[in-house]
Amino acid sequence: MKVAVSEKGQVTIPKALRERLGIQPGSQIDFVEVEGELVGRKVMDRDPVDAAWGVLRSRGRHTDELLAELRDGSR
Repeated sequence: MKVAVSEKGQVTIPKALRERLGIQPGSQIDFVEVEGELVGRKVMDRDPVDAAWGVLRSRGRHTDELLAELRDGSR
C-alpha cells in the first residue's frame, strides 16, 4: 500500500493494516532502518510472558503437587 508523506513528515497507516495489527490511537510504533528500508514495528505494551503471569491459579497447591497431578492424570 502506498501512502504520501505530509509536509510534517507524517504518514497515515491504512485502516486495513491498523485493524489487522491492532494499532489504535496512542499505540507506539518503533521505526528502524533495515538495509536501506524503513521498517515500523508495533511496540508491545507488555512483555507476552509478563502478561501471562498469574493466569493459571494453583488453588493453594504447591508446584510439586500440580506436576504430579498432571503427570498421572489424577484429580
